[in-house]
Amino acid sequence: MIQLFDTHTHFDVEEFDPDRQQLAEQAYQSGVQALILIGFLQNRFANLLATHQFLGQLSDVPKSYLAPGLHPYYIEQHQRQHLDDLENFLKQHDCVAVGEIGLDSFEKRHKTDDIKQLQTEYFTAQLDLATQFDKPVLLHIRKSHGDVLKILKQHHFKHGGIAHAFSGGVEEAKAFVKSGFKIGVTGQITNPNAKRLHDVVRSVAVEDLVLETDCPDMTPLCCQLSTESRTRNTPANLPYVLDGLAEALDLNQFNEKSKLAEQLWQNSLECLHLSKN
Repeated sequence: MIQLFDTHTHFDVEEFDPDRQQLAEQAYQSGVQALILIGFLQNRFANLLATHQFLGQLSDVPKSYLAPGLHPYYIEQHQRQHLDDLENFLKQHDCVAVGEIGLDSFEKRHKTDDIKQLQTEYFTAQLDLATQFDKPVLLHIRKSHGDVLKILKQHHFKHGGIAHAFSGGVEEAKAFVKSGFKIGVTGQITNPNAKRLHDVVRSVAVEDLVLETDCPDMTPLCCQLSTESRTRNTPANLPYVLDGLAEALDLNQFNEKSKLAEQLWQNSLECLHLSKN
């Protein structure tokens, strides 16, 4: 059976409270053997841990891993104390990475010098924590790829990680790979109009890619319902991301897709510093 690793989920959020166990079982049945629970706000850390513990008590569900962090999009909500809380969480719990962290200048309100400086301060502080705890990082980057690369270089960051939901160009993707990062591929790969992402996955090695749902967002095109303005994404949709990537790479035979899935699984373990056993 194909093994899949969902390297980016928000499976702890309220949208999954009514049917989390059922969805976890569905994901496992579809081949999702592991998933990461990603942090974004300090006041969500307790929910992150509770979901991790809940999944840990169940059978026939994906194995979950923790990755707490302070997301740049919510920069106005973060406080200095939250960095201390993050450090304490990393001390007290077994975490696989720090995330999601980075820079986001997609919206106008985040383009001001003050906000950009604040995002940079929180990003660099969390890179320091990742270095302190010898952890990779899960990067959130929108309209800021060059700046993120510059900061990683300035920090001599050596622990790698994943450039989540990659939206940059080919040369930027190659620069992240050179810096020790895997390229995170979401359900956006199923969109034939996502030509930039298709160019990226064809331009880097298969060894440089990992899969993610980013649920409840980034729903694969084939799973979106035309009757809804926004269809909830779930970890069970990860096989559709694999299908989209296989099609983009022209690896449509079953044995080719199985080999691709096996490589993506190994890539996930490698970049997260997990045992391959």
